[in-house]
Amino acid sequence: MRPRITSVPRITSLPPLALAGGALAVGVGGLYLAGLMLTGGEIDSGTTVRGVEIGGLGRAEAVRKLERHLGAAGARELSVQVGGRTGTVDPRRAGLSFDVQETVDRAARTGADPVSVIGGFFRSGGDIEPVVRLDEDKARAALGGLAKGLDQKARDGAVTFDDGRVEQVAPRTGYALDVNGAIDPLRSSFLRGGTRSVTPLPARETRPKVTADEVRRAVRAFAGPAMSAPVTLSAGGKRFTVGQAVLGEHLAMRPDGSGRLRPELDAKGLRDDPAVAGPLDDVTTTAENARLRPDGDKAVVAEDARVGQEVTDKALGKAVLPLLTRSGADRSGEVAVHRTQPEITRENAAELGLTEKMSSFTVHFEPAEYRTKNVGRAVELINGSLVRPDETWSFNRTVGERTEANGFVEGIIILDDQFTKASGGGVSAVATTVYNALFFAGVKPVEHGAHSFYIERYPEGREATVAWGSLDLRFTNDSGKAIYIQAESTDTSVTVSFLGTRKYDEIKSVKGPRTEVKKPEKKVSDDKECVPQTPLEGFDVTVERVFYDDGREVKREPFRTHYTPRNEIVCE
Repeated sequence: MRPRITSVPRITSLPPLALAGGALAVGVGGLYLAGLMLTGGEIDSGTTVRGVEIGGLGRAEAVRKLERHLGAAGARELSVQVGGRTGTVDPRRAGLSFDVQETVDRAARTGADPVSVIGGFFRSGGDIEPVVRLDEDKARAALGGLAKGLDQKARDGAVTFDDGRVEQVAPRTGYALDVNGAIDPLRSSFLRGGTRSVTPLPARETRPKVTADEVRRAVRAFAGPAMSAPVTLSAGGKRFTVGQAVLGEHLAMRPDGSGRLRPELDAKGLRDDPAVAGPLDDVTTTAENARLRPDGDKAVVAEDARVGQEVTDKALGKAVLPLLTRSGADRSGEVAVHRTQPEITRENAAELGLTEKMSSFTVHFEPAEYRTKNVGRAVELINGSLVRPDETWSFNRTVGERTEANGFVEGIIILDDQFTKASGGGVSAVATTVYNALFFAGVKPVEHGAHSFYIERYPEGREATVAWGSLDLRFTNDSGKAIYIQAESTDTSVTVSFLGTRKYDEIKSVKGPRTEVKKPEKKVSDDKECVPQTPLEGFDVTVERVFYDDGREVKREPFRTHYTPRNEIVCE
């Protein structure tokens, strides 16, 4: 029996492509809608900038959020280091800032098409580095200011002496900020967040020439022994001790070109130190020239010369320095004493031409305590002056400034055509005496000036005054031989003689008449320092110096002088 066959309804198949397309359409559309719903904006989910979440935000909203957070972060000072020193930089002054708009643009998707949206559904944005803007000119200016505070000069190691003790100075490496090279590290520090870490900036290093090893060697080899004990010196039979404190005051260790410390002794400073100057002054004597005086027309030796002795700075240094590295009894030494010879002796006076009186002149004055004092002091400084041939002698250089420290007192002088008080009053009497001595000795005047008005005790047109810093009395010795100036004074007079060799037999003075005579005026003064003044007319006068040789006139030299009227001053 055959089986029964039942018919089944025929089912028509859909095209495979149509089925797949329908499923795809439904899937893509769902993913797109889901992507839009989940991401919610133009920035992929999970996107952060410096820890600030901006995923799913639109551009505008992301910009606002980052401005709030990055603005505060961008204002934080940056901690930096140059060599061993640290400091901070204000990023705003250094031209550093975050570009928030550009940062958001980098984080955002390129569009809202399905591919971009669905791609954002399957990926996370991650952390985005913020965009940094840098104004390099401002950065260089800020770094330049930073360098002024953080740069460090190299310091050589050193050895010093303080109150007899040895002090060591440690060497130090120097650093100078490389401004151009520091710009990129500064930007990186800003990007990392500033004060969270200290950023080393590049710097040029300068190493000291004198090292710590050299300092230790110098102390061991010289400085330590030098301060270990005093030294004992002998000079001209005088024995004295110099302690460590005095030695250290004038001792130093200086670096040479190779970085080695060498000892230096300030011999002059040591010689002037009271602890040394006192003992050495006891053995020091000044060479004194033979004293001359006129005897008739001759120049004779009144007192023999004296040899002097001194200890020079060089001799002191030569004696002391080798003793400083010795010990015990070996720290004693002899200082050489130098003998100084006088310029004029009984034996060489004739060779110098100091054989006769060339001239002599005396000025008399009314006694006054200040005048006697000041005249005597000027005479003391002038007496014994030796003027070599062709040498120029100066009153101001020889006498010095008329101050209390130089031995002068206040007296009456002429200032602005009237008497007033000042230190050194009365010295013009000495200047006038010297001027007349050189006038009749026939030597060449170089600089001189008369008083502004005439003073009766002086010869008309043949007198001189001096003022420190403005008017000097100078002459050049053109006699061909040396000149010795003898000066002496009493309470009422001063005498100056020139001793040497006469170039002319005789010199005379011829005074002309007064011309351009002017009458004085009368003035009343209530000045507390007022000095009464008697009237005297002003005038011009010419004096001729006439030279004679072998009984006949050789030449004439005119000297013209102008005197202003001496007004009468009445003090009230």
